[in-house]
Amino acid sequence: MPDQTLPSPLLPTPRRQPWLQARRPLLTALLTLGLLAPAWSQASELDIAQRQWLAGQRQQAVGTLEAALKQTPDELKLRFALGVMRMELGQLSSAQQIFIQLTEDFPDLADPYNNLAVIHAGQGDLDRARNELEQALRLQPSHAQAQENLGDVLLRQALRAYQRAQEAMAAPSTSLALKLKRTHDLLQEASSRSR
Repeated sequence: MPDQTLPSPLLPTPRRQPWLQARRPLLTALLTLGLLAPAWSQASELDIAQRQWLAGQRQQAVGTLEAALKQTPDELKLRFALGVMRMELGQLSSAQQIFIQLTEDFPDLADPYNNLAVIHAGQGDLDRARNELEQALRLQPSHAQAQENLGDVLLRQALRAYQRAQEAMAAPSTSLALKLKRTHDLLQEASSRSR
């Protein structure tokens, strides 16, 4: 199957860790990837929803997509955009269900796995986030955002392992303390750059 790519604007959620990178904005990503209707056609529901979203009419944008999906419930781009909007609104359970359904309906598409990973990582479930990212990369090894997100998750997992090792030790370890500090500093630096 040809490499299918959807935009993955991974945006902050209320509990999202700042070290997980986001791609913004939705409209720019869709334009860049050529997912909007050609200029000569009438405005599609996706175009309308994107304009509403960018104008700050977020609930109207969601409503536009939901109405369009009643007419064409299997439309991939509409479903994905709705998942992204729900994610941005902090409606993580709804977004998660949309992305899970997309992975079932389009198992060769990497982007829903990537977005699921962002949700899981934001909830502190690093193991699940890692699994989702690894699946995304099996499907599309060149998925740069998934690669970067996997690196962030692996750093968080390393920090967690070092912290657990430190708790289990009877006596302090200089080597372990140094690893903890360096990993923590690296995560702090990455976090400050992504803001």
